[in-house]
Amino acid sequence: MDASLWMWGGFTVFVLAVLAFDLGLFHKEQKVIGEKEALKLSGIYFGLAMIFAGGVFWYFGQAKGLEFLTGYVIEWSLSLDNIFVIALIFSAFAVPPQYQHRVLFWGILGALVMRLVMILAGTALIMEFRWIVYVFGAFLIITGAKMLFVKDCPMDVNQNWVVKFVRSRFPMTEGYEGEKFWVRRNGVLFITPLFLALIMIEITDLVFAVDSIPAIFAITTDPFIVYTSNVFAILGLRALYFALAGVIRRFKYLKIGLALVLMLVGTKMTLVDIWKMPTWVALGLTVTLIGGSIIYSLYKTRDQANVEPSARA
Repeated sequence: MDASLWMWGGFTVFVLAVLAFDLGLFHKEQKVIGEKEALKLSGIYFGLAMIFAGGVFWYFGQAKGLEFLTGYVIEWSLSLDNIFVIALIFSAFAVPPQYQHRVLFWGILGALVMRLVMILAGTALIMEFRWIVYVFGAFLIITGAKMLFVKDCPMDVNQNWVVKFVRSRFPMTEGYEGEKFWVRRNGVLFITPLFLALIMIEITDLVFAVDSIPAIFAITTDPFIVYTSNVFAILGLRALYFALAGVIRRFKYLKIGLALVLMLVGTKMTLVDIWKMPTWVALGLTVTLIGGSIIYSLYKTRDQANVEPSARA
């Protein structure tokens, strides 16, 4: 059973209401978000996702419910890797902690629009060209193998081509202008470093979406399930960042878990016409791989628990 237009419309209204509620009630003033508040918000977003999952189970049935849960877990897991890059961007641009939520809010709002376009385009491609699932599967396997075996190079944001292009095309203020993304001086529009950080956040999410969206297509090609599972994972990303910013660098073995998950779902896609892996198996393996890599990371870095500086400092 496919979702009707009123479901798409109702879900869109719900998301906009949640974002307005978040920005208007919890963050009327720019402030530093503490770990306790971030954990509380993360719990609220997780609770909303589970309530929605219950609705999917009730209205669409068990198969669609498991697809939503699996897509949500995969997207949430891959978002953890995104947090590493967000922390690097904020550090490189020295974004004041009280303005970080504003950047993430508008960054995630843009990400929701970009992902909707990518999901609808991906669904249309799969419906029109069945063989493209093998391309997606091979891409995920190669991406996972590269993540597993190729050592990451240190990221120098200032040498990024996007940063160089923006700085060469637009006048930019030397420092921050409060929470403003741009200011006008003598009739000339200047962008601020905060806007440049926002651009990098958007580019980062676009890059990560190239991995995460094909991964969810390994579970389901229903655009409503794919999009809603993506949205609920992304909505909690801001709160998750502030909750984990102080400890995320201890997740040194997380990439192994993420790489294995990408290879798992890639294999699932390439074997879809030979053997269809049950959704509950994919869900269980994903939870095991991600949960195991996080627990092992925290165990191996337990000596750093009281000495590691906060990534938001």
